[in-house]
Amino acid sequence: MLSQAGGNVLQVVFQCLGTLMAGNSAGSFLTTMPKTTPPANGQNQSGKSAAKSSNAAKAAVRNTDSGPARTRPAAGGDVLAEKMAQTEALAAAMPFNATKAAEHGFANATQPQQGATAEPASRLPTASTLSEENGTEKTGSVAPEGVNAAIEPLDRVRVDSSGQGLTTNQGVAVSDNQNSLKFGLRGPALLEDFVLREKVTHFDHERIPERIVHARGSGAHGFFECHAPLTQYTKAAPFKEAGKITPVFVRFSTVAGERGSKDTARDVRGFAVKFYTDEGNWDLVGNNMPVFFIQDAMKFPDLVHAVKPEPHHQMPQAASAHDTFWDFVSLMPESTHMLMWVMSDRAIPRSFATMQGFGVHSYRFVNDAGESVFVKFHWNPTAGTHSLVWDEAVKISGADPDYHRRDLWERIESGAYPEYELGVQIFTEAQAEQFSFDILDATKIIPEELIPVQPVGRMVLNRNPDNFFAETEQVAFCTAHVVPGIDFSNDPLLAGRIHSYVDTQISRLGGPNFHEIPINSPIAPVHNNQRDGMHRQAIPRGRVAYEPNSLAGGCPFQAGAAQGFVTVPARLQAQEEQAKVRGKPEKFADHYTQATLFYESQTPAEQAHIAAAFRFELSKVTVPAIRQRTVSMLRNASEALAKKVAEGLGMDTLPDAMPLALAQPAKPEVTVSPPLSLMARPGDGSIKARKIALLVAPGVMGESMAQVQAALLAEGAVPRLVAPHIGSVATAEGKTLDADASLENEPGFLFDALVLPDGQAAVDALAKDGHTMEFIKDQYRHGKTILALGAASALLEKAGVPATLPDGKPDVGLIIAPSGSAADAVATFIKGIALHRHPERETDPPRV
Repeated sequence: MLSQAGGNVLQVVFQCLGTLMAGNSAGSFLTTMPKTTPPANGQNQSGKSAAKSSNAAKAAVRNTDSGPARTRPAAGGDVLAEKMAQTEALAAAMPFNATKAAEHGFANATQPQQGATAEPASRLPTASTLSEENGTEKTGSVAPEGVNAAIEPLDRVRVDSSGQGLTTNQGVAVSDNQNSLKFGLRGPALLEDFVLREKVTHFDHERIPERIVHARGSGAHGFFECHAPLTQYTKAAPFKEAGKITPVFVRFSTVAGERGSKDTARDVRGFAVKFYTDEGNWDLVGNNMPVFFIQDAMKFPDLVHAVKPEPHHQMPQAASAHDTFWDFVSLMPESTHMLMWVMSDRAIPRSFATMQGFGVHSYRFVNDAGESVFVKFHWNPTAGTHSLVWDEAVKISGADPDYHRRDLWERIESGAYPEYELGVQIFTEAQAEQFSFDILDATKIIPEELIPVQPVGRMVLNRNPDNFFAETEQVAFCTAHVVPGIDFSNDPLLAGRIHSYVDTQISRLGGPNFHEIPINSPIAPVHNNQRDGMHRQAIPRGRVAYEPNSLAGGCPFQAGAAQGFVTVPARLQAQEEQAKVRGKPEKFADHYTQATLFYESQTPAEQAHIAAAFRFELSKVTVPAIRQRTVSMLRNASEALAKKVAEGLGMDTLPDAMPLALAQPAKPEVTVSPPLSLMARPGDGSIKARKIALLVAPGVMGESMAQVQAALLAEGAVPRLVAPHIGSVATAEGKTLDADASLENEPGFLFDALVLPDGQAAVDALAKDGHTMEFIKDQYRHGKTILALGAASALLEKAGVPATLPDGKPDVGLIIAPSGSAADAVATFIKGIALHRHPERETDPPRV
């Protein structure tokens, strides 16, 4: 059998020429083939016959449209004749398709055999052309045996122009990049200016269609490391051994907004991971929420049309707070559970590094024995789960629409690499049948109290892309991309995604060869008979593009069950109801039990945020009947929530509860699940990459600020000196500080915590600036930790910041330190920052 292992191009030996062409020029064998030397004593009759036969063979093999009845080797080492003879022998070695009989029956269907192959005598029969060894700087050398060079690391396509002159796309040096070619200095521009035409034409075509959903995204490279082998459950490559490293590329995204929309919209976030495994690419295409709005892919276009800007005026952008979205979901009660998640703080994460990710659907693990279990995937951030508050998110969207993209980039650049633990929920079909819900329903979770999440590995994002378009924009994720050991369930929403993702990439990236774009190409060998299409990169060797074949020795051959992907057989009970139908299982009709579970599992502050989010979104709806319908739906999930929302919308009476699709839902196994709260995952206590504002002005006590800044830097935080304007700031000690941000260009809501300075002159200067009061109020209102040094307590008083919480208790997030005590206070300050925010301050409406 032909080897499928790769080799160094420079070490490739053209085996068939080793003996045939000894002594000849490697680049001219077609014109310097050795001639047959007649015997010294002359030729006898048999010799003449042999010569005639040899000449006939030579003549026959120099045609491509016909051939002799029999193939005879040519004397004198004629390479064309040798190729024909070896091709005949290779084809004759497969007189019939030996695996044809194994294509039939259930047993063979579940255990396909490896394809039949024959080994050629040399590489001659499988070559596209005998002239392949005539190399140039462009063509290179003969293709390495069994290698697809198009999947080599990205170094093969990286470009560094340091020290290089400007050229056209054809490599022609550009002498003048400032002026177009004109007829005279004031004359008309000339059509013959190919430099201008190429530059402008390329510019005119730089944009490609954006994704229909998940258009706004940010990406990063990294790796996945397996904790321990999972071979008892799966043969998937990433989980085969402890410590195994698999390269990954991750793309985070919003769903509804367009490519240029804001990062901090209230929305689901995409969490897509491309594993470049040694057995092919596996795309785990998920979200930061474990459920979805709909149960069947049939409704996906309707959902997206409803949430996108309304088509008559193309508003609003990146927002669900409008009529068509709420009209749709209020008529789709299965959306209720997902609405709880989207109205929660999960929809406005603080950072991509502080949000969970989920595979959403139930998948299957499959081991070497073909045994299958169900699995659900969870990504848990090491930094904990932290979110913004709505007022904060709205303000950030105006000041920095790239807030999440910038945060991800800066974390990686500074070495504060985002890290996530991959956990799995593994369960059997027997367990699944006992649940009160259907595990094929994408609007349901499996509570961790029923199936614990088992940590299996970690993912670290440690490299930013070199080029956003080439990598983050052109990366193509498809749920259909799985590897042996991973398989699908019968989830009807997943079934639609398997088709839709591939289909949209073909449209967006210009054809079926998007897998050859460098960021999408696997590190595993790629060998198949797919050919041609727009933008084809690979140059296949040989004339065979089909299987089975004998002219290429059967290669590439089907791998068979031992090496290849085999779908888990779906074993359905022989019941009449298993006929072809359009419908849903009865358990799918329980639309509210898990919505109740989610709401009841939140802390009081989180429940208040959910109510406020519903109130805000529905207040933007212009049709009162849609608001009424939504509240009637909420009554089935939580009477308390429905009442709060109705009061906030000015409803005098509650509408009747919406009729249930399932009159008597099954009793739930779990009624409260603490892991569903963001507060359940505070993280590792680190404040790495947190941005801290240190306000300064002329007359600031510089030594105390330097102490705080040094302590924060030591913890991996990013302390920034913020002044009324950027530049030098004179300190009370006669030195200077260099402010790199201003109260105008970096408002308070962009920071995770605040330090107010000591020094009366500095405090007086800041008190005169209205930006300072806004800065302090936003920090307090958003629950951030505030450290006031010495005289700075006067700034808190002027901003109207209360000294205690609404219930009269001390505010642990408000630290007032006497002059000279900065070194002692900073430790308490750091602990407060690690809590992320202090929700106990919140009132509705806000006090400050």
